[in-house]
Amino acid sequence: MGYRLILFDVDGTLIWPGGAGREAVKRALREVYGVTGDVDRFPMAGKTDPLIVQGILRAAGLEEGRIGAGWSRFCQALPRHLAQTVREFSVTPLPGVLPLLTALSARREVVLGLLTGNLEETAPIKLRAAGIDPALFRVGAYGSDGADRRELARIALARARALLGREAGGEGGRRLLSVVVVGDTPADVEAGKAIGARTVAVSTGRPSPEELQAAGPDHLFPDLSDLPAVLAVLLGGG
Repeated sequence: MGYRLILFDVDGTLIWPGGAGREAVKRALREVYGVTGDVDRFPMAGKTDPLIVQGILRAAGLEEGRIGAGWSRFCQALPRHLAQTVREFSVTPLPGVLPLLTALSARREVVLGLLTGNLEETAPIKLRAAGIDPALFRVGAYGSDGADRRELARIALARARALLGREAGGEGGRRLLSVVVVGDTPADVEAGKAIGARTVAVSTGRPSPEELQAAGPDHLFPDLSDLPAVLAVLLGGG
């Protein structure tokens, strides 16, 4: 029996952060760099945290050297601030997410993973705030692994193969039957295509359905609430 790896984006796909993430970025920027730039209007959808920070600070006039020098401190500050802002803002699961994850996690052949621009330390904070157990996701790639979402897809795939290989005495890589990437932005679709995965787009984030369709996903749903239809796509071969 083959394994099916399903990689989910976080913000706009599994959860709606309700402003908690943006406010945490603002507070961490202020602490580390002394400026916040135009955080409130910066387009974050589909971007990894490194690209978000670089974009905001470049627009605020900071030089590359100063941005790079503060990055590790920012990565330490952001989870701390996020742990506070998720208490102040409403972080919620998106429609259909909880029953879908319950159904998928009950299947032995399914390996759930995260493919997200969030830091590895911040993704679990958002998931828990939305009532989702981070332990459901056995592998992942994060913004703390790099800035390019396509490269993160390759990292997640490699980690899944390594995990399955350990569990199956080295045979796991050959037993990976299919890979699906689920996300709410064209960048998620592009990342999935970079590893030859099937792509499922959901219009629960900022991009419009028309923008998502133009990216060429294999499937497009308004949200994940039609459980039979979504399961048929995620578990099927086409």
